[in-house]
Amino acid sequence: MGWEKGMNSVKIKLMLAMGYLGAVIGAGFASGQEIVQFFVAYGYCGMKGCIVAAGLFALCGAMLLYLAHRWQVSNYQDMLHQMMGERMGALVDFLLAIFLFLGISTMLSASGAVFYEHLYLPKNLGIFLAYSVVVAFLLTGKRGLIISYNLLVPVKIILLLLISGYAAFWVEGQAMEVYTTFVCPSEARFWLLSSLLYVAYNFSLAMVVLSEYQTVGGRGDGIAGAAWGGLVLGALVLVNYIALSRFLPVVMHYEVPMLYVAGKISLPAKHVYTMVLWVGILTTALANAYGFAQRFAGFTGLSYRICLVLCMTLALPVSMRSFSSLVGKIYPLFGILGILIITTLMYRTTKDLAAELYYYIMQYITGRKEA
Repeated sequence: MGWEKGMNSVKIKLMLAMGYLGAVIGAGFASGQEIVQFFVAYGYCGMKGCIVAAGLFALCGAMLLYLAHRWQVSNYQDMLHQMMGERMGALVDFLLAIFLFLGISTMLSASGAVFYEHLYLPKNLGIFLAYSVVVAFLLTGKRGLIISYNLLVPVKIILLLLISGYAAFWVEGQAMEVYTTFVCPSEARFWLLSSLLYVAYNFSLAMVVLSEYQTVGGRGDGIAGAAWGGLVLGALVLVNYIALSRFLPVVMHYEVPMLYVAGKISLPAKHVYTMVLWVGILTTALANAYGFAQRFAGFTGLSYRICLVLCMTLALPVSMRSFSSLVGKIYPLFGILGILIITTLMYRTTKDLAAELYYYIMQYITGRKEA
């Protein structure tokens, strides 16, 4: 009985970790575009940024699941309203919905970039294929989201770690000093802000998925699973940073720099990484599309399935834009929104824990006096 309970606990923690990783490791991450813009561009300082990001991902994930269980909420709208109040929560919810919608377009654009740059197929084919797969998976709603993550995320993480790890430690690249002339010292000062923005906008998306996992298990397992996911995520950021830094400044000129790195290992490695990248695109597109369709259905009163098809179709025109330009313009902007969410999350968690600690201290003092 104890063994079965322990295995169930591990299973729940892994599900939480997979949900976290699936939401964050999408096209921007797996392509290397995010890591280049937010970490590699800062030279050696980028490594410090990776370490800070790992700690923040673990801490924020644990805090979110703590509050989700504390307040018994299982969707991100209720979480925002509990954290920020009705008016502020509604405003942030609206802005986050815009981000989710633009995120769908970014993922579709990434699929098109992979097909055009590395498979030498039409960009529109990549866009419409991703569109079709996301709609097919999400027609069943939350169940489809969790099933797709349980199937796709483990494959993605294992292959990504194998290829980026090999490139980071066994493939001969350029020394970091080659890139020093391309990095302005004044820009290197902002490595911490860049790291915070990266965590902030990614966590905004992760919150949409992680809130849904509140009903999966108990509070302890939820908190531990989210913390595990955050630490693994930070480790993957660091490995990708090392791999990409070895090929500066060439990787700065690619829409999908990690595919260039994989190509330096071998042609089969590049083909495998193309699959990893496309799965990454799908998992983040799934999170964005599910979150926005659910929100749009609640706002309009239309059925979830109609809203899903409608939002995916409306995202198509924006997806025709360049993938790197979408990452560079949209993500930092919504990183500012993410910083507001993270700051509020930390404040509410600290306040709640302080109140709980005060309650236990007063109980202890009262008990001693009565004795």
